Amino acid sequence: MAEAITFRRSDEQSMLSATVRELVDASVDFDATRELSTTDRALDENTWAAIKDMGVLGLHLPEEVGGAGYSAVEVALVIEELGRSVAAVPYLSTVVASYAMDLAGVGSDVLASVADGSAVATVAFYESAHGDVVGDAVVEDGSLTGTKRYVTDGVHADVFVVSASRDGAPVLAVVAADADGVEVTPVNALDATRPLAAVTFDGVALADRSVGSVTQDELGAVEAFAAMCLASEQVGGAQRCMEVAVEYAKSRYQFGRAIGSFQAVKHKCADMLVAVEHARSAAAHAASSFEDETERSIAVPLARSVCSDAFLQIAGDTIQVLGGIGFTWEHEAHLYFKRAKADALLFGDVDVWRDRLADAVGL
Repeated sequence: MAEAITFRRSDEQSMLSATVRELVDASVDFDATRELSTTDRALDENTWAAIKDMGVLGLHLPEEVGGAGYSAVEVALVIEELGRSVAAVPYLSTVVASYAMDLAGVGSDVLASVADGSAVATVAFYESAHGDVVGDAVVEDGSLTGTKRYVTDGVHADVFVVSASRDGAPVLAVVAADADGVEVTPVNALDATRPLAAVTFDGVALADRSVGSVTQDELGAVEAFAAMCLASEQVGGAQRCMEVAVEYAKSRYQFGRAIGSFQAVKHKCADMLVAVEHARSAAAHAASSFEDETERSIAVPLARSVCSDAFLQIAGDTIQVLGGIGFTWEHEAHLYFKRAKADALLFGDVDVWRDRLADAVGL
């Protein structure tokens, strides 16, 4: 039986969370984010530069490759704060890709650049909606051929970590975005603050040290890391939506009373709080237990399911509490709703993770 896990943050972790929140509050501008969401290449340059300067891209990586040697918990704290702002930055994509490279022992020549933020990285795993991680991409005679879809921040990436097969066995290949034979095509995304791309690899030549054999369990660990990070982002987004709804309910008056005093609105806000705290507990457990493979197989799918449901519910309920203003382009609520819906589909939709949870508990 796994040991009991505490969710109490250390002073250092609390300081990290507070520092990232301060950074986000100072650098993320909603009007700018809204305008970025009208493009297929959304990138908040100011916030991304601040994140790189803060040195949090390599928190989870060993010190010998330019990381800080911290755990998944610290990464989750950073992503939760970024999720509060729907920041258009490739932090999630980059940390997942660097985790994959470190796990597979590939890309050692670029990992330090990814850790210090001088290179943006992302994983290119999926070829169809809710499809297999490896798919039809192949490494043969030292070259990579295949097409990957739903590649997060693919339009900004300097490095792709690509799942493929070689002689029938799974491998991860590290490919430079400017290599001959690589074609990146932006695609429409519901959440345009996290742009998606289709990436074609047409006989891309690979260096020996850029390809590494992996097991299915290791591929699963990369997906689990992505899902754990995503759950924390969803908690941050859900928390912010609840705050917006509560503040509006306290300040908007009808019939001489704040609408938050009406039972229907009061109960909806209370339900939001319960959902947020439930999601936060699930996400914290997933991050805290991530290094325990047995516990991870249950905790991550559970967090993925709980946090997806909570964020989507709260984002929708926030629009309801806001009333007419919640449906307008000028209000931030639509960005959170789009992020909530898109997050529920990213890295395998919620149904996929519920199936994995059922398998893990023997159902």
